[in-house]
Amino acid sequence: MLAVPGRHRSLTLLAGVLVAQVLLLAVQIRRDTQHVRLIRVWTVGSVTPFERAGTWSITKVRDTWNGYIALIHTHRDDLAMKAEMDRLKILNAELQSQSAEAQRLGAMLGFINAHTEVPMVAARVIAANADSASHTFYINRGEREGIRRDMAVITADGVVGKVLYVYGHVSNVLEITDRDSGVGALLAESRIQGPVGGTGDPLMVMKYVSNDDDVKVGQQILTSGQDQIFPKDLPVGTITEVKPGAPFKLIRVKPAAHLDQLEEVMVLLTRQELNMKPSAAPASTTPDVPSTAPATRPANPPAKR
Repeated sequence: MLAVPGRHRSLTLLAGVLVAQVLLLAVQIRRDTQHVRLIRVWTVGSVTPFERAGTWSITKVRDTWNGYIALIHTHRDDLAMKAEMDRLKILNAELQSQSAEAQRLGAMLGFINAHTEVPMVAARVIAANADSASHTFYINRGEREGIRRDMAVITADGVVGKVLYVYGHVSNVLEITDRDSGVGALLAESRIQGPVGGTGDPLMVMKYVSNDDDVKVGQQILTSGQDQIFPKDLPVGTITEVKPGAPFKLIRVKPAAHLDQLEEVMVLLTRQELNMKPSAAPASTTPDVPSTAPATRPANPPAKR
């Protein structure tokens, strides 16, 4: 037991008596408003700050922990949602590609069925020439499928090019936009003739058309059949620019076939004509033979082969 010095013993005893008396009074005295003993009020008042501090600390810890766990789950859900969105985007792209392919194949089948009298072979584009200066591509049909050199290659939209080289099951096709390519052609309405040649660019040129001839932007150009490659009256392109030149007009032509989107083509096995005349061409006034050139106009040179 802790010893208390003699000189402080009386003070300690006095303090103890006073404390005991105060406690006894607190137990006996009641608050008038709520009839609560004063000792209880003191006790509650002294304990309440500690309870509040403890409750605040526990609440903060609980909220922080729950928020952290919730963020982890939210992050995982966000990653899962993004992965699902990426998967759906890929699936949507595949479905769109399949739909576009089905439409192209359906159009090709419809074209073939509409021209059953003309033997032709459908082919898929499998490769393109790596040389940007050479406008050629390869198809998955060759000599064993009846393909021969210089056969016409077309789509339902118009002329694509001609077969350049033939192998067993593969053929190389020269596009009409190539510098070495050429097509015997004529204007659909006036039947003015002039070969169309490639320039290595997306647009072609129609050559040897006199400055006196009436040529307008938007006119359609068809094959003339004089190059001994393409049947007559196949769509070649549309005139996009006409300028006077010396000694002939400068005429630029946009190909009728979408050469930058080729995936399937058709190879004509004969030069038998197809009924592909545009409705804009007059049926009664348009002769089926080449028009006579003016006396001042030189004879049309043969198209390149």
